[in-house]
Amino acid sequence: MATAVHPPKPEKSFLRGFLFFLLGAAFLYGASALMGSYFADGLDGPQEKIALVKVTGTILDSADIVRQIRRYRNDDEIKGIIIRIDSPGGAVAPSQEIYDEVLKVRADKKKIYTSMGSLAASGGYYIASASDRIFANPGTLTGSIGVIMAFSNAEQLMAKIGVRAEVIKSGPFKDTGSPLRSMTKKEKRYLQSVVDDVHQQFVEAVAKGRNMDIKEAAKFADGRIFTGRKAHEMNLVDDLGGLEFAIAAMGEALGIEGRPKVVYEKPKEGLLDWILSSKVSDSLQTHLAPSRFPSLQYLWTP
Repeated sequence: MATAVHPPKPEKSFLRGFLFFLLGAAFLYGASALMGSYFADGLDGPQEKIALVKVTGTILDSADIVRQIRRYRNDDEIKGIIIRIDSPGGAVAPSQEIYDEVLKVRADKKKIYTSMGSLAASGGYYIASASDRIFANPGTLTGSIGVIMAFSNAEQLMAKIGVRAEVIKSGPFKDTGSPLRSMTKKEKRYLQSVVDDVHQQFVEAVAKGRNMDIKEAAKFADGRIFTGRKAHEMNLVDDLGGLEFAIAAMGEALGIEGRPKVVYEKPKEGLLDWILSSKVSDSLQTHLAPSRFPSLQYLWTP
């Protein structure tokens, strides 16, 4: 007599799949941590040290990056700093705060270079422009000098479901950008003036950091992205080369024989922190948060 084969219960299949996911994530996290330790061990060299500070993903907060730069700026054993940027940019204020901290390093006569990874656009370029010297790969995407401010409009959706908003406000511009209604022409002109002001701040920052005439900087400030090679031709970056090239160049500029010893902070985080700070979380923060809380962005948003 044949025995009936019962398919696994859905809840057991889900639990089994979730367990495999956690095990896989733990393995990947452990492997990445091991690789990170190996990379750090491989950076030993002469006593002279330079520091590496990484700016990755969407720039939403400046506190940790500013803290690292300040720490290395005040450390006499650190002879120079390299900012490694792989970012599409982000919020305006954090980008400006990091930019200002980079300028403080230059004011203290300590060398600070920028090495661009795959992407150093908008706020990423804003930060880079403050450094003594910028290195980019020929295929790096950079530029995107501009400002964006995005809003959602759910007025038609609200009308379809029979919901109408009633707003009591202290002034005509208090709810400008509300998703519950369309903006008036006057409100659009008002917000455009805000964006134009912050855009001008970007142009001025690039001109100051790159020692460039402000009219020259304005020529590239229409939001376009450029390859590293094109940016080099336009004097937006100084040299073509990767991180190792930037490290060697700083070592040579500092008179260090051989490869400098590069020090950097390793992130101290658990598995949950790693998952929450993943590219998925980063993407959600970038694309969902602005729709709920509109803000000025030095951000490349293709």
